[in-house]
Amino acid sequence: MSGTRQLVQDTIVHKPVRKSLNHRTFDRASSIQRDNSYYFSDEFQPLITNEGMLRYIRHGVNHYELKKLYRGDYTPEIVLDLHGLTQIQAKKELGALIATCRQNHLYCTRILHGHGKNILKKRMPFWLAQHPLVLAFHQAPRQFGGDAALLVLIELID
Repeated sequence: MSGTRQLVQDTIVHKPVRKSLNHRTFDRASSIQRDNSYYFSDEFQPLITNEGMLRYIRHGVNHYELKKLYRGDYTPEIVLDLHGLTQIQAKKELGALIATCRQNHLYCTRILHGHGKNILKKRMPFWLAQHPLVLAFHQAPRQFGGDAALLVLIELID
C-alpha cells in the first residue's frame, strides 16, 4: 500500500454525566412506590366479612374508627381514581398513594374503583388489607362515592 500514512489515534475522555436533583428525587419516589406495591399479592385472602357493607379494621385499632368512616366524619384529604386502569397499574397507583400519604402526613384517603366489571372492586380490599400502613377501610358513604369507592385510614409514621 503506497501513499498511505498512519492515522493518529485521538483519545476523547467524556466527563461522567451527573444526575440532577430531580432524577434523584424521581428515583427515590419510584423505589418507595416499588416498595409499597410489594405488599399487594393476588393469592393472599384476608378475613373480610361479606355481609353488609365492605369494611376492614386492623387488629389493635379501635372499632369506633369504622363508624366514623361510615358516618363521613373523616373528609378525604386525597383522592385516587382507578377508572380505566388494569390490575397492575392499579397496584402501582395504590402503592404510590400510600407512599404519598405517608410523606405528606395525610390520614384519610378516598379510592374510587368504580363498578365496571367488578375486578378492581373485588381486589382492592384484599390489597389494602395486606399493607401494614392501612389501619382501616370502609365502603364510602353516598356523598363520597357509595359502593364505588372506599375510604381508607393510613397510619402516620413520624
